[in-house]
Amino acid sequence: MRLSIQADLTYSFERPCEVLLLLEAARAPDQAIHSERLTITPATEIARLDDSVTGERRAVFTAHGEVTIAYTASVELLARASDLKGCAATAIRDLPGEALRYLRASRYCPSDRFEAFVAEEFGKLDGGDKVAAIVDWIGGHLAYEPGVSDAMTTAMDTFVDRAGVCRDFAHLAISLCRAADIPARAVSAYAWKLEPPDLHAVAEVYLGGRWRLIDATGLAPIDGLVRVATGLDAADIAFMTIFGRANLISQSFTVGKIKG
Repeated sequence: MRLSIQADLTYSFERPCEVLLLLEAARAPDQAIHSERLTITPATEIARLDDSVTGERRAVFTAHGEVTIAYTASVELLARASDLKGCAATAIRDLPGEALRYLRASRYCPSDRFEAFVAEEFGKLDGGDKVAAIVDWIGGHLAYEPGVSDAMTTAMDTFVDRAGVCRDFAHLAISLCRAADIPARAVSAYAWKLEPPDLHAVAEVYLGGRWRLIDATGLAPIDGLVRVATGLDAADIAFMTIFGRANLISQSFTVGKIKG
């Protein structure tokens, strides 16, 4: 499947400051970028800080005044492993080195506080069956409700409130999987069929020798996700990090299927 992506952002910066963008589709084995264009108006010099390991595409520039950012791309989604049931968990000693950091608690994912709950609720299950049960539990116990969380909300807050948005669902899924000794990380993605269109926060778990995407919200098909960034939690995958202050004027995201 090939998808078209359009992201348009306009911000106002009272003073010059640097901006880190994570808007571009990642270079990854399960997706191919056929064409793309990142435009910043007024024109400015862009520094590239791309990550050769994760495939993240990082652009840094200095912004001042009213700035418009436009990103367009055509991305083909390739074969992707999304099955969970029956997938074996990998022994910690056999994990790739880059996966180890995703077993640890992080700012928004205090996984160590969920160990007793995970043992009691999911202790009889293993590997992918346990992850599938975790995803089902979140979907059955949390309400998707904008406005009940903010940028400081942690997975523990969401567990107590039983409500949140995609970021909160992803954080809880990550925390519960890490508490089960399964590496889990946050992923930002353009999502086909997501309503309203936006950048979507999902999770990814390491099972059966590979990373597998999961979406506890169930709002978008896994085979329609275009990955952008990965990290410990939302702090690592924000599409824009402003090293200063800015005011949002407008932003919009569009993801469509290209016929043919």
